[in-house]
Amino acid sequence: MSLLLFVFVLTACQPAPVILPGDTLFADDFSINTGQWVNLVNDGGVMGYDASGLRFFVREAGLNYWSTPGMNFRDTRLEVDALRYAGPVENRIGLICRYRDDLNFYFFVISTDGYYAIGKVKDGVQALLGQDAMRYSSAIETGVAINHLRAECQGSSLRFYVNDAPVALVDDLDFSEGDVGLLAGTFEEGSLDVLFDNFKVVQP
Repeated sequence: MSLLLFVFVLTACQPAPVILPGDTLFADDFSINTGQWVNLVNDGGVMGYDASGLRFFVREAGLNYWSTPGMNFRDTRLEVDALRYAGPVENRIGLICRYRDDLNFYFFVISTDGYYAIGKVKDGVQALLGQDAMRYSSAIETGVAINHLRAECQGSSLRFYVNDAPVALVDDLDFSEGDVGLLAGTFEEGSLDVLFDNFKVVQP
């Protein structure tokens, strides 16, 4: 009994793993359905694993779909490759951090006609941060193209990069931790088809 107790005490006192900047906290290339991401089929569209990626087909106009893997982080750097297969070039495609529930989270989005924004949903009310409307950036690949998106949520600082070019930096204190995720949505025209691949969460 004393030996077992000694072993237990030694095990319990082991230090927690040290997480360094640049360490990968979570990654998914969507080649295998792990069951962490939501699969959804309804009148508004389809969301799920397809063609070695996570695919969002948003059938209706004025609708957003998002999916989260059910995790919790504080400071993160998120990265993903996003491809617009088809549908309107005026759209929303992007990343989510510090997701608390469907009514509270930060989002980082582009539209494949060349516009971007950082924003938040708080108590169900959506607002852009640091700008009144989405702004244009030549860093965004327009049309049918892959865009590499990166969002950094560190302390109160929120940074957005598109194809490694910095496009936005804002500060906000409302949310300090939460889940991460992916988002696709439409404006006035529906039938948006987007494929996400190579999703990664890194310690900033």
